[in-house]
Amino acid sequence: MDEEEASIEAPPTGAELYAEYAELRAQNPVSRNEGEPWRVARYEDVRHVLKTHTDFSSEVSQRMQEDEGRTPTMLFTDPPAHDRLRALVSRAFTPRQVAAQEKQIEARCERLMQGLASKSRGDLITEFAAPLPVGVVATMLGVEDGDFVQFKHWSDTIFTNIGEILIGTPSEAAVQAGGEMSAYFLERIGRLRERPGIHLLSDLVYVETEEGRLTDGELLMFCFLLLIAGNETTTSLIVGTVRVFHEQPDLFNRLKLSPELIPGFIEETLRYHSPFRATLRKARRDLQIGGEAIREGDLILPLIGSANRDEAVFDSADRFIFDRKPNPHLAFGLGIHSCLGATLARMEGRLAVESMLRHMESISLCDPETPELDGFGAPASVEVELSPAG
Repeated sequence: MDEEEASIEAPPTGAELYAEYAELRAQNPVSRNEGEPWRVARYEDVRHVLKTHTDFSSEVSQRMQEDEGRTPTMLFTDPPAHDRLRALVSRAFTPRQVAAQEKQIEARCERLMQGLASKSRGDLITEFAAPLPVGVVATMLGVEDGDFVQFKHWSDTIFTNIGEILIGTPSEAAVQAGGEMSAYFLERIGRLRERPGIHLLSDLVYVETEEGRLTDGELLMFCFLLLIAGNETTTSLIVGTVRVFHEQPDLFNRLKLSPELIPGFIEETLRYHSPFRATLRKARRDLQIGGEAIREGDLILPLIGSANRDEAVFDSADRFIFDRKPNPHLAFGLGIHSCLGATLARMEGRLAVESMLRHMESISLCDPETPELDGFGAPASVEVELSPAG
């Protein structure tokens, strides 16, 4: 299959989603439709694809590597280029740097939740789940307060078009948003090289190894990565927690009484309502997955959402068990491309739930049929009914 002609579509959403995944696991665990990537549905196969970078490349599109000299992100590079980028970024994006964000995240949660919880009905996305991670990421990157609205616009536009961007055919709107954001951050990177600031982007500008520093292009691509992955993962996670509260309202009071259970609740939400349904890889050689012959260059779609519901790994996989142990979900990937921001996303999810519990007696979806995902990201709007705490 010609990678440039591959049709990459978002996994389905709606009530039939998990039934379709179950059917794939049972009957067609490794399959594809003509002109599309191979779908890999079972946990062990998905895990194998994610962890075996020697067989499955993350450089999924030649356009992404070569078009106009574009610098790829860590998501779409293989060793040794990936190892160099990750080593540099990891020196600045440390557990200490993430832990230092807790106060600003908690403050944002409180401010946003006070507004949402002041009424009986609101939009979870626009009033809380989207602006929270946007503000957090913007602060970490040194974005000035007056630019937050524009920053969110870029994020929305880019992620809405992520499928087209992945195969190198972005829309005009995505090209414009990407160009504006690039100019914005390149100007700030230039200023930081002359005078450092006190935030993550400044730390990244000055981090250094034996192989040197990050280039302007590499810094810019990290900004894009944090913008897209950081925002959408947390937004979708928060929507997932509210969906669980709608389906199991007794859990809301259970967590109020025992807040120490919240981290386990977050992990099960990540499994049960995975923020990202799938990722993409390319076969480096002729090989087999689940007995199916894969040709060198074929694109492969590991279905993370399906793997996280695999009955062979998770007892009662279609039940939400808030204290499930063990819980080896793949929501944050695996191997060299495991999510660098997983700790940050978990913290944001925990603090968001803690804020809900403080300010509300209950929260539920106005429309239970609201899709979990709209394309590759969270829906643009999720109406909720609220009972503010007395």
